[in-house]
Amino acid sequence: MKPRLHRALPFFLVLTFSAASAIAQAQGEAPPVDQRLLTAMHSISSHTLLDYVKEMASPKYKGRLTGTPEYAASAEWTAGLLAGWGIKPAGDKGAWLQSFPNPYTLVLPGSELVLQIPAGDGGAIKRPYVLEQEYFPGSTSDTGVISAEVVYAGYGITAPELNYDDYAGVDVKGKIVLLEPESPVMPNDKDAETFKKWRPYSFHDYKIRNAVKHGAAGVIYNYLLANPNAVFVKGFGFTSVGRAVVDDVFAGTGKNHEALVKGIRSALRPASFATGRTITMKNVTEHHPEGVGSNVIGWIEGSDPVLKQEAIVIGAHLDHLGFNPLLMPGAHDNASGVAVMLGVAEALATAKIPMKRSIVFVAFGAEEQGVKGSEFYVAHPFMPNAKTVAMLNLESVGRGESIGAGSGRNFPQLWEVIDRMNQKYIHRAVNASANANLARPRQDAAHFLWANVPTISFGVGGGKPLPYATYHTSKDDVDIITPEIMEDLAQLVFLVTVELANK
Repeated sequence: MKPRLHRALPFFLVLTFSAASAIAQAQGEAPPVDQRLLTAMHSISSHTLLDYVKEMASPKYKGRLTGTPEYAASAEWTAGLLAGWGIKPAGDKGAWLQSFPNPYTLVLPGSELVLQIPAGDGGAIKRPYVLEQEYFPGSTSDTGVISAEVVYAGYGITAPELNYDDYAGVDVKGKIVLLEPESPVMPNDKDAETFKKWRPYSFHDYKIRNAVKHGAAGVIYNYLLANPNAVFVKGFGFTSVGRAVVDDVFAGTGKNHEALVKGIRSALRPASFATGRTITMKNVTEHHPEGVGSNVIGWIEGSDPVLKQEAIVIGAHLDHLGFNPLLMPGAHDNASGVAVMLGVAEALATAKIPMKRSIVFVAFGAEEQGVKGSEFYVAHPFMPNAKTVAMLNLESVGRGESIGAGSGRNFPQLWEVIDRMNQKYIHRAVNASANANLARPRQDAAHFLWANVPTISFGVGGGKPLPYATYHTSKDDVDIITPEIMEDLAQLVFLVTVELANK
Protein backbone atom coordinates (compact mmCIF):
# COMPACT_ATOMS: atom_id res chain seq x y z
CA MET A 1 0.00 0.00 0.00
CA LYS A 2 1.45 3.36 -0.95
CA PRO A 3 1.97 6.00 1.75
CA ARG A 4 -1.06 8.26 1.91
CA LEU A 5 0.80 11.53 2.44
CA HIS A 6 -1.96 13.55 0.89
CA ARG A 7 -4.05 13.25 4.06
CA ALA A 8 -1.87 15.57 6.14
CA LEU A 9 -2.07 18.77 4.12
CA PRO A 10 -5.86 18.78 3.68
CA PHE A 11 -6.23 18.16 7.43
CA PHE A 12 -4.43 21.43 8.24
CA LEU A 13 -6.31 23.15 5.46
CA VAL A 14 -9.56 21.92 6.93
CA LEU A 15 -8.55 23.31 10.34
CA THR A 16 -7.71 26.65 8.76
CA PHE A 17 -10.90 26.73 6.74
CA SER A 18 -12.91 25.63 9.78
CA ALA A 19 -11.67 28.66 11.67
CA ALA A 20 -12.56 30.86 8.71
CA SER A 21 -15.94 29.18 8.56
CA ALA A 22 -16.63 29.87 12.22
CA ILE A 23 -15.83 33.57 11.74
CA ALA A 24 -17.97 33.71 8.61
CA GLN A 25 -20.90 32.03 10.32
CA ALA A 26 -20.59 34.36 13.30
CA GLN A 27 -20.86 37.23 10.85
CA GLY A 28 -23.89 35.62 9.18
CA GLU A 29 -21.99 34.63 6.05
CA ALA A 30 -21.85 31.27 4.26
CA PRO A 31 -18.49 29.44 4.50
CA PRO A 32 -16.20 29.90 1.48
CA VAL A 33 -16.86 27.44 -1.35
CA ASP A 34 -13.30 26.02 -1.17
CA GLN A 35 -13.77 25.27 2.51
CA ARG A 36 -17.09 23.56 1.86
CA LEU A 37 -15.49 21.57 -0.95
CA LEU A 38 -12.71 20.24 1.27
CA THR A 39 -15.01 19.60 4.20
CA ALA A 40 -17.43 17.70 1.97
CA MET A 41 -14.60 15.74 0.36
CA HIS A 42 -13.31 14.64 3.76
CA SER A 43 -16.80 13.67 4.88
CA ILE A 44 -16.47 10.67 2.56
CA SER A 45 -15.13 7.95 4.85
CA SER A 46 -13.75 4.51 4.05
CA HIS A 47 -15.55 3.20 7.15
CA THR A 48 -18.94 4.31 5.85
CA LEU A 49 -18.25 2.99 2.35
CA LEU A 50 -17.21 -0.38 3.77
CA ASP A 51 -20.42 -0.48 5.81
CA TYR A 52 -22.38 0.00 2.59
CA VAL A 53 -20.51 -2.89 0.97
CA LYS A 54 -21.17 -5.10 4.01
CA GLU A 55 -24.87 -4.31 3.81
CA MET A 56 -25.22 -5.07 0.10
CA ALA A 57 -23.09 -8.22 0.27
CA SER A 58 -24.94 -9.61 3.29
CA PRO A 59 -26.84 -12.92 2.93
CA LYS A 60 -30.21 -11.23 3.40
CA TYR A 61 -30.04 -9.91 -0.19
CA LYS A 62 -29.07 -13.38 -1.53
CA GLY A 63 -26.61 -12.05 -4.09
CA ARG A 64 -28.94 -9.35 -5.51
CA LEU A 65 -30.05 -11.19 -8.66
CA THR A 66 -32.23 -8.74 -10.59
CA GLY A 67 -35.89 -9.75 -10.56
CA THR A 68 -35.81 -11.44 -7.17
CA PRO A 69 -37.48 -10.03 -4.05
CA GLU A 70 -34.02 -9.72 -2.51
CA TYR A 71 -32.80 -7.49 -5.35
CA ALA A 72 -35.93 -5.38 -4.90
CA ALA A 73 -35.08 -5.06 -1.19
CA SER A 74 -31.54 -3.88 -2.01
CA ALA A 75 -32.99 -1.32 -4.43
CA GLU A 76 -35.37 -0.09 -1.72
CA TRP A 77 -32.44 0.24 0.70
CA THR A 78 -30.47 2.25 -1.88
CA ALA A 79 -33.41 4.55 -2.57
CA GLY A 80 -33.93 5.07 1.16
CA LEU A 81 -30.41 6.40 1.59
CA LEU A 82 -30.75 8.79 -1.35
CA ALA A 83 -34.08 10.05 -0.03
CA GLY A 84 -32.60 10.60 3.42
CA TRP A 85 -30.04 13.00 1.96
CA GLY A 86 -32.69 15.08 0.21
CA ILE A 87 -32.01 13.74 -3.28
CA LYS A 88 -35.13 13.70 -5.45
CA PRO A 89 -36.52 10.57 -7.12
CA ALA A 90 -36.25 10.36 -10.92
CA GLY A 91 -37.73 7.00 -11.82
CA ASP A 92 -41.10 6.09 -13.32
CA LYS A 93 -43.82 8.65 -12.61
CA GLY A 94 -41.70 10.49 -10.06
CA ALA A 95 -40.88 7.36 -8.05
CA TRP A 96 -37.41 5.96 -7.33
CA LEU A 97 -37.53 2.93 -9.60
CA GLN A 98 -37.37 2.67 -13.38
CA SER A 99 -38.79 -0.77 -14.15
CA PHE A 100 -38.19 -3.05 -17.13
CA PRO A 101 -39.04 -6.67 -18.05
CA ASN A 102 -36.42 -9.09 -16.73
CA PRO A 103 -37.06 -12.84 -16.69
CA TYR A 104 -34.71 -14.61 -14.31
CA THR A 105 -33.73 -18.13 -13.26
CA LEU A 106 -32.92 -19.37 -9.77
CA VAL A 107 -30.20 -22.01 -9.48
CA LEU A 108 -31.01 -24.47 -6.69
CA PRO A 109 -28.83 -27.07 -4.93
CA GLY A 110 -28.46 -30.53 -6.45
CA SER A 111 -26.45 -29.94 -9.64
CA GLU A 112 -24.01 -32.56 -10.94
CA LEU A 113 -21.55 -32.94 -13.79
CA VAL A 114 -20.07 -36.36 -14.55
CA LEU A 115 -17.87 -37.48 -17.46
CA GLN A 116 -17.95 -41.15 -18.44
CA ILE A 117 -14.49 -42.22 -19.54
CA PRO A 118 -14.32 -45.45 -21.60
CA ALA A 119 -12.58 -48.29 -19.76
CA GLY A 120 -10.65 -51.15 -21.29
CA ASP A 121 -13.29 -53.73 -20.36
CA GLY A 122 -15.96 -51.95 -22.37
CA GLY A 123 -17.36 -50.21 -19.33
CA ALA A 124 -16.87 -46.62 -18.21
CA ILE A 125 -15.16 -44.83 -15.36
CA LYS A 126 -17.24 -42.03 -13.90
CA ARG A 127 -15.40 -38.75 -13.28
CA PRO A 128 -17.52 -36.34 -11.17
CA TYR A 129 -16.54 -32.67 -11.10
CA VAL A 130 -16.38 -30.22 -8.21
CA LEU A 131 -18.79 -27.30 -8.07
CA GLU A 132 -17.13 -23.88 -8.50
CA GLN A 133 -13.63 -25.37 -8.84
CA GLU A 134 -14.39 -27.20 -12.09
CA TYR A 135 -17.92 -26.24 -13.16
CA PHE A 136 -20.89 -24.00 -12.50
CA PRO A 137 -24.47 -25.03 -13.30
CA GLY A 138 -25.83 -22.87 -16.09
CA SER A 139 -27.42 -19.80 -14.53
CA THR A 140 -30.25 -19.83 -17.09
CA SER A 141 -30.38 -23.58 -17.75
CA ASP A 142 -33.67 -25.43 -17.58
CA THR A 143 -34.01 -27.98 -14.81
CA GLY A 144 -33.37 -31.64 -15.60
CA VAL A 145 -30.82 -34.33 -16.40
CA ILE A 146 -29.15 -34.71 -19.81
CA SER A 147 -26.76 -37.53 -20.66
CA ALA A 148 -25.30 -37.54 -24.17
CA GLU A 149 -22.18 -37.68 -26.30
CA VAL A 150 -20.12 -34.51 -26.42
CA VAL A 151 -19.50 -32.91 -29.81
CA TYR A 152 -16.86 -30.21 -29.96
CA ALA A 153 -18.40 -27.38 -32.03
CA GLY A 154 -15.78 -24.63 -31.74
CA TYR A 155 -17.38 -21.23 -31.28
CA GLY A 156 -20.88 -22.45 -32.09
CA ILE A 157 -21.23 -20.02 -35.00
CA THR A 158 -23.13 -20.35 -38.26
CA ALA A 159 -22.32 -17.32 -40.44
CA PRO A 160 -22.84 -17.96 -44.18
CA GLU A 161 -21.90 -14.37 -45.06
CA LEU A 162 -18.51 -14.98 -43.42
CA ASN A 163 -18.13 -18.43 -45.00
CA TYR A 164 -17.94 -19.97 -41.55
CA ASP A 165 -20.02 -22.72 -39.90
CA ASP A 166 -18.94 -24.65 -36.80
CA TYR A 167 -21.85 -27.05 -37.28
CA ALA A 168 -20.98 -28.06 -40.83
CA GLY A 169 -20.16 -31.76 -41.11
CA VAL A 170 -21.16 -32.76 -37.57
CA ASP A 171 -24.42 -34.18 -36.25
CA VAL A 172 -25.34 -32.61 -32.91
CA LYS A 173 -28.96 -33.74 -32.67
CA GLY A 174 -29.58 -34.94 -29.15
CA LYS A 175 -25.92 -34.32 -28.28
CA ILE A 176 -24.16 -31.99 -25.86
CA VAL A 177 -21.99 -29.44 -27.65
CA LEU A 178 -18.77 -28.10 -26.16
CA LEU A 179 -18.39 -24.43 -27.11
CA GLU A 180 -15.78 -21.70 -26.81
CA PRO A 181 -16.70 -18.17 -25.65
CA GLU A 182 -16.44 -15.07 -27.86
CA SER A 183 -15.61 -15.52 -31.57
CA PRO A 184 -12.54 -16.63 -33.54
CA VAL A 185 -11.95 -12.98 -34.44
CA MET A 186 -11.28 -10.61 -31.55
CA PRO A 187 -11.05 -6.77 -31.58
CA ASN A 188 -7.26 -6.68 -31.80
CA ASP A 189 -7.01 -9.39 -34.46
CA LYS A 190 -8.45 -7.47 -37.39
CA ASP A 191 -9.57 -3.99 -38.33
CA ALA A 192 -12.66 -2.62 -36.60
CA GLU A 193 -15.00 -3.14 -39.53
CA THR A 194 -14.01 -6.79 -39.85
CA PHE A 195 -14.54 -7.44 -36.16
CA LYS A 196 -17.96 -5.78 -36.21
CA LYS A 197 -19.10 -8.47 -38.65
CA TRP A 198 -18.19 -11.13 -36.09
CA ARG A 199 -19.41 -9.37 -32.96
CA PRO A 200 -23.08 -10.51 -33.12
CA TYR A 201 -21.85 -14.11 -32.96
CA SER A 202 -19.94 -13.59 -29.69
CA PHE A 203 -23.06 -13.23 -27.52
CA HIS A 204 -23.97 -16.08 -25.17
CA ASP A 205 -27.63 -15.84 -26.24
CA TYR A 206 -26.70 -16.39 -29.88
CA LYS A 207 -24.60 -19.48 -29.10
CA ILE A 208 -27.40 -21.07 -27.06
CA ARG A 209 -30.05 -20.33 -29.70
CA ASN A 210 -27.85 -21.66 -32.49
CA ALA A 211 -27.16 -24.88 -30.59
CA VAL A 212 -30.91 -25.32 -30.10
CA LYS A 213 -31.51 -24.59 -33.79
CA HIS A 214 -29.14 -27.42 -34.73
CA GLY A 215 -30.91 -29.87 -32.43
CA ALA A 216 -28.44 -30.04 -29.54
CA ALA A 217 -29.77 -31.17 -26.17
CA GLY A 218 -27.37 -29.07 -24.15
CA VAL A 219 -24.15 -27.05 -24.00
CA ILE A 220 -21.02 -27.26 -21.90
CA TYR A 221 -19.42 -23.85 -22.18
CA ASN A 222 -15.67 -23.39 -21.79
CA TYR A 223 -16.19 -20.38 -19.52
CA LEU A 224 -15.78 -21.18 -15.82
CA LEU A 225 -17.94 -18.43 -14.37
CA ALA A 226 -21.28 -18.14 -12.67
CA ASN A 227 -23.00 -16.10 -15.34
CA PRO A 228 -26.74 -15.38 -15.76
CA ASN A 229 -26.13 -13.64 -19.10
CA ALA A 230 -27.69 -16.20 -21.45
CA VAL A 231 -31.12 -16.97 -22.81
CA PHE A 232 -33.39 -19.52 -21.11
CA VAL A 233 -34.74 -22.23 -23.44
CA LYS A 234 -37.34 -24.70 -22.20
CA GLY A 235 -35.94 -28.22 -22.06
CA PHE A 236 -32.37 -27.13 -22.80
CA GLY A 237 -29.51 -27.51 -20.34
CA PHE A 238 -26.11 -25.95 -20.11
CA THR A 239 -23.18 -25.91 -17.75
CA SER A 240 -20.12 -23.66 -17.56
CA VAL A 241 -16.88 -25.62 -17.28
CA GLY A 242 -13.19 -25.04 -16.76
CA ARG A 243 -10.00 -26.44 -18.15
CA ALA A 244 -10.15 -29.73 -16.22
CA VAL A 245 -13.39 -30.73 -17.94
CA VAL A 246 -12.21 -29.64 -21.39
CA ASP A 247 -8.91 -31.49 -21.03
CA ASP A 248 -10.69 -34.65 -19.90
CA VAL A 249 -13.07 -34.51 -22.87
CA PHE A 250 -10.14 -34.12 -25.27
CA ALA A 251 -8.01 -36.83 -23.61
CA GLY A 252 -7.71 -39.86 -25.86
CA THR A 253 -9.15 -38.11 -28.92
CA GLY A 254 -5.74 -37.51 -30.46
CA LYS A 255 -6.40 -33.77 -30.52
CA ASN A 256 -4.91 -30.98 -28.45
CA HIS A 257 -7.42 -28.36 -27.36
CA GLU A 258 -5.10 -25.35 -27.32
CA ALA A 259 -3.63 -26.20 -30.72
CA LEU A 260 -7.10 -26.76 -32.16
CA VAL A 261 -8.38 -23.36 -30.98
CA LYS A 262 -5.24 -21.64 -32.26
CA GLY A 263 -5.75 -23.26 -35.66
CA ILE A 264 -9.40 -22.21 -35.84
CA ARG A 265 -8.50 -18.61 -35.07
CA SER A 266 -5.57 -18.38 -37.46
CA ALA A 267 -7.23 -20.06 -40.45
CA LEU A 268 -10.84 -19.07 -39.63
CA ARG A 269 -11.72 -22.66 -40.43
CA PRO A 270 -13.90 -24.78 -38.08
CA ALA A 271 -12.51 -27.99 -36.61
CA SER A 272 -15.60 -29.58 -35.06
CA PHE A 273 -15.69 -33.30 -34.25
CA ALA A 274 -17.50 -35.94 -32.22
CA THR A 275 -15.41 -36.69 -29.12
CA GLY A 276 -16.81 -40.12 -28.27
CA ARG A 277 -17.11 -38.98 -24.66
CA THR A 278 -20.39 -38.93 -22.74
CA ILE A 279 -21.29 -36.35 -20.12
CA THR A 280 -24.20 -36.31 -17.71
CA MET A 281 -25.27 -32.88 -16.52
CA LYS A 282 -27.90 -32.28 -13.88
CA ASN A 283 -29.26 -28.80 -13.31
CA VAL A 284 -31.87 -27.86 -10.72
CA THR A 285 -33.41 -24.50 -11.55
CA GLU A 286 -36.59 -22.46 -11.29
CA HIS A 287 -37.40 -20.08 -14.14
CA HIS A 288 -39.45 -16.90 -13.64
CA PRO A 289 -40.54 -15.51 -17.02
CA GLU A 290 -42.61 -12.81 -15.30
CA GLY A 291 -39.58 -11.20 -13.65
CA VAL A 292 -39.26 -7.41 -13.48
CA GLY A 293 -36.00 -5.54 -12.99
CA SER A 294 -35.38 -1.96 -11.97
CA ASN A 295 -32.89 0.88 -11.90
CA VAL A 296 -32.81 3.21 -8.89
CA ILE A 297 -32.63 6.82 -10.10
CA GLY A 298 -32.26 10.05 -8.13
CA TRP A 299 -31.14 13.55 -8.98
CA ILE A 300 -29.93 16.90 -7.68
CA GLU A 301 -31.24 19.79 -9.75
CA GLY A 302 -28.67 22.28 -11.00
CA SER A 303 -28.75 25.92 -9.90
CA ASP A 304 -28.29 27.61 -13.28
CA PRO A 305 -31.56 28.24 -15.19
CA VAL A 306 -29.96 27.17 -18.47
CA LEU A 307 -27.21 24.72 -17.52
CA LYS A 308 -29.48 22.74 -15.21
CA GLN A 309 -30.95 21.25 -18.39
CA GLU A 310 -27.62 19.42 -18.75
CA ALA A 311 -26.56 16.51 -16.55
CA ILE A 312 -23.67 14.50 -15.22
CA VAL A 313 -24.71 10.87 -14.67
CA ILE A 314 -22.97 8.86 -11.95
CA GLY A 315 -23.79 5.17 -12.14
CA ALA A 316 -22.94 1.71 -10.84
CA HIS A 317 -24.71 -1.60 -11.14
CA LEU A 318 -26.41 -2.79 -7.98
CA ASP A 319 -27.09 -6.35 -9.06
CA HIS A 320 -24.96 -9.47 -8.86
CA LEU A 321 -25.42 -13.21 -9.47
CA GLY A 322 -27.71 -14.40 -6.70
CA PHE A 323 -27.12 -18.06 -5.79
CA ASN A 324 -25.37 -20.45 -8.19
CA PRO A 325 -26.19 -22.44 -5.99
CA LEU A 326 -23.61 -20.94 -3.62
CA LEU A 327 -24.16 -17.42 -2.31
CA MET A 328 -22.45 -14.92 -4.62
CA PRO A 329 -21.97 -11.84 -2.39
CA GLY A 330 -20.64 -9.52 -5.12
CA ALA A 331 -18.71 -7.29 -2.73
CA HIS A 332 -16.14 -6.05 -5.24
CA ASP A 333 -18.46 -6.62 -8.22
CA ASN A 334 -20.27 -4.37 -7.67
CA ALA A 335 -21.33 -3.44 -4.15
CA SER A 336 -18.12 -1.41 -4.11
CA GLY A 337 -19.25 0.67 -7.09
CA VAL A 338 -22.63 1.45 -5.55
CA ALA A 339 -20.94 2.28 -2.23
CA VAL A 340 -18.70 4.83 -3.96
CA MET A 341 -21.70 6.31 -5.78
CA LEU A 342 -23.56 6.62 -2.47
CA GLY A 343 -20.57 8.30 -0.82
CA VAL A 344 -20.43 10.85 -3.63
CA ALA A 345 -24.20 11.35 -3.53
CA GLU A 346 -24.26 12.10 0.20
CA ALA A 347 -21.35 14.53 -0.03
CA LEU A 348 -22.90 16.40 -2.97
CA ALA A 349 -26.36 16.51 -1.42
CA THR A 350 -25.36 17.67 2.04
CA ALA A 351 -22.49 20.05 1.25
CA LYS A 352 -24.72 22.65 -0.41
CA ILE A 353 -21.97 23.46 -2.90
CA PRO A 354 -23.38 25.40 -5.88
CA MET A 355 -23.62 23.18 -8.97
CA LYS A 356 -24.90 24.73 -12.17
CA ARG A 357 -25.63 21.44 -13.93
CA SER A 358 -27.88 18.69 -12.63
CA ILE A 359 -26.50 15.43 -11.23
CA VAL A 360 -28.25 12.11 -11.89
CA PHE A 361 -27.47 8.99 -9.84
CA VAL A 362 -28.34 5.56 -11.25
CA ALA A 363 -27.96 2.19 -9.54
CA PHE A 364 -28.42 -0.10 -12.52
CA GLY A 365 -30.12 -3.47 -12.45
CA ALA A 366 -29.45 -6.54 -14.60
CA GLU A 367 -25.89 -5.67 -15.61
CA GLU A 368 -24.97 -9.29 -14.98
CA GLN A 369 -27.93 -10.48 -17.05
CA GLY A 370 -26.86 -8.73 -20.23
CA VAL A 371 -26.27 -5.07 -19.29
CA LYS A 372 -30.03 -4.61 -19.50
CA GLY A 373 -30.57 -1.85 -16.93
CA SER A 374 -28.21 0.62 -18.57
CA GLU A 375 -29.52 -0.31 -22.00
CA PHE A 376 -33.04 0.50 -20.80
CA TYR A 377 -31.93 3.74 -19.14
CA VAL A 378 -30.13 4.97 -22.27
CA ALA A 379 -33.28 4.22 -24.28
CA HIS A 380 -35.42 6.03 -21.66
CA PRO A 381 -33.10 8.59 -19.98
CA PHE A 382 -34.24 10.88 -17.20
CA MET A 383 -32.47 13.73 -19.01
CA PRO A 384 -31.70 13.50 -22.74
CA ASN A 385 -28.50 11.72 -23.74
CA ALA A 386 -27.63 14.72 -25.91
CA LYS A 387 -27.75 16.86 -22.76
CA THR A 388 -25.62 14.47 -20.70
CA VAL A 389 -22.19 16.08 -20.64
CA ALA A 390 -20.53 13.15 -18.86
CA MET A 391 -21.27 9.68 -17.53
CA LEU A 392 -19.03 8.42 -14.71
CA ASN A 393 -19.37 4.66 -14.31
CA LEU A 394 -18.11 2.77 -11.26
CA GLU A 395 -17.31 -0.88 -11.91
CA SER A 396 -15.57 -3.21 -9.44
CA VAL A 397 -13.73 -0.54 -7.45
CA GLY A 398 -13.26 -2.27 -4.10
CA ARG A 399 -9.85 -3.90 -4.28
CA GLY A 400 -6.55 -2.49 -5.49
CA GLU A 401 -4.03 0.31 -5.18
CA SER A 402 -4.40 2.21 -8.45
CA ILE A 403 -7.34 3.72 -10.31
CA GLY A 404 -8.14 3.18 -13.96
CA ALA A 405 -10.09 5.70 -16.02
CA GLY A 406 -11.47 3.61 -18.87
CA SER A 407 -12.00 5.67 -22.06
CA GLY A 408 -10.01 8.52 -20.53
CA ARG A 409 -7.90 8.72 -23.68
CA ASN A 410 -11.07 8.94 -25.76
CA PHE A 411 -12.26 12.02 -23.86
CA PRO A 412 -9.27 14.27 -23.10
CA GLN A 413 -11.52 17.03 -21.76
CA LEU A 414 -12.75 14.67 -19.02
CA TRP A 415 -9.33 13.17 -18.41
CA GLU A 416 -7.82 16.62 -17.91
CA VAL A 417 -10.23 17.28 -15.03
CA ILE A 418 -9.65 13.84 -13.49
CA ASP A 419 -5.87 14.16 -13.71
CA ARG A 420 -5.86 17.70 -12.33
CA MET A 421 -8.13 16.88 -9.37
CA ASN A 422 -6.08 13.79 -8.56
CA GLN A 423 -2.77 15.63 -8.63
CA LYS A 424 -4.12 18.49 -6.54
CA TYR A 425 -5.98 16.53 -3.88
CA ILE A 426 -5.79 12.73 -4.00
CA HIS A 427 -2.33 11.69 -5.24
CA ARG A 428 -3.19 8.14 -6.26
CA ALA A 429 -1.84 6.41 -9.34
CA VAL A 430 -4.55 7.07 -11.94
CA ASN A 431 -4.19 5.78 -15.48
CA ALA A 432 -6.28 6.59 -18.54
CA SER A 433 -6.91 4.07 -21.29
CA ALA A 434 -8.48 4.14 -24.73
CA ASN A 435 -11.58 2.11 -25.53
CA ALA A 436 -12.75 1.31 -29.04
CA ASN A 437 -15.91 -0.25 -27.51
CA LEU A 438 -16.09 -2.88 -30.23
CA ALA A 439 -16.68 -6.08 -28.25
CA ARG A 440 -20.02 -7.22 -26.83
CA PRO A 441 -21.07 -4.91 -23.99
CA ARG A 442 -19.82 -6.09 -20.61
CA GLN A 443 -20.20 -2.89 -18.59
CA ASP A 444 -22.91 -0.27 -18.24
CA ALA A 445 -20.54 2.27 -19.78
CA ALA A 446 -20.89 0.58 -23.17
CA HIS A 447 -24.45 1.72 -23.84
CA PHE A 448 -23.60 5.33 -22.97
CA LEU A 449 -20.61 5.22 -25.31
CA TRP A 450 -22.79 3.83 -28.09
CA ALA A 451 -25.19 6.74 -27.44
CA ASN A 452 -22.27 9.18 -27.92
CA VAL A 453 -22.25 10.24 -24.28
CA PRO A 454 -18.73 11.18 -23.05
CA THR A 455 -18.10 8.34 -20.61
CA ILE A 456 -15.44 7.33 -18.12
CA SER A 457 -15.58 3.89 -16.52
CA PHE A 458 -13.62 3.85 -13.28
CA GLY A 459 -12.06 0.64 -12.04
CA VAL A 460 -9.24 -0.25 -9.66
CA GLY A 461 -6.36 -2.70 -9.80
CA GLY A 462 -2.88 -3.51 -8.62
CA GLY A 463 -1.80 -4.63 -5.20
CA LYS A 464 -0.99 -8.10 -3.93
CA PRO A 465 -2.87 -10.76 -5.88
CA LEU A 466 -5.10 -13.18 -4.02
CA PRO A 467 -4.26 -16.90 -4.13
CA TYR A 468 -7.71 -17.73 -5.50
CA ALA A 469 -10.12 -16.42 -8.13
CA THR A 470 -12.86 -14.07 -6.97
CA TYR A 471 -14.50 -12.85 -10.19
CA HIS A 472 -18.02 -14.31 -10.38
CA THR A 473 -17.35 -16.74 -7.54
CA SER A 474 -18.54 -17.13 -3.95
CA LYS A 475 -15.21 -15.69 -2.77
CA ASP A 476 -16.07 -12.12 -3.87
CA ASP A 477 -16.85 -11.22 -0.29
CA VAL A 478 -16.22 -8.30 2.05
CA ASP A 479 -12.92 -9.68 3.34
CA ILE A 480 -11.18 -9.00 -0.01
CA ILE A 481 -12.10 -5.29 0.00
CA THR A 482 -9.48 -2.55 0.51
CA PRO A 483 -11.69 0.34 1.66
CA GLU A 484 -8.99 3.03 1.34
CA ILE A 485 -9.10 2.82 -2.46
CA MET A 486 -12.87 3.33 -2.37
CA GLU A 487 -12.46 6.43 -0.23
CA ASP A 488 -9.87 7.91 -2.58
CA LEU A 489 -11.95 7.15 -5.66
CA ALA A 490 -15.14 8.53 -4.11
CA GLN A 491 -13.35 11.74 -3.16
CA LEU A 492 -11.92 12.00 -6.67
CA VAL A 493 -15.30 11.45 -8.32
CA PHE A 494 -16.83 14.02 -5.96
CA LEU A 495 -14.24 16.64 -6.97
CA VAL A 496 -14.53 15.83 -10.67
CA THR A 497 -18.32 16.05 -10.51
CA VAL A 498 -18.28 19.49 -8.88
CA GLU A 499 -15.78 20.72 -11.46
CA LEU A 500 -17.79 19.36 -14.40
CA ALA A 501 -21.03 20.71 -12.96
CA ASN A 502 -19.64 24.23 -12.98
CA LYS A 503 -17.39 24.30 -16.07
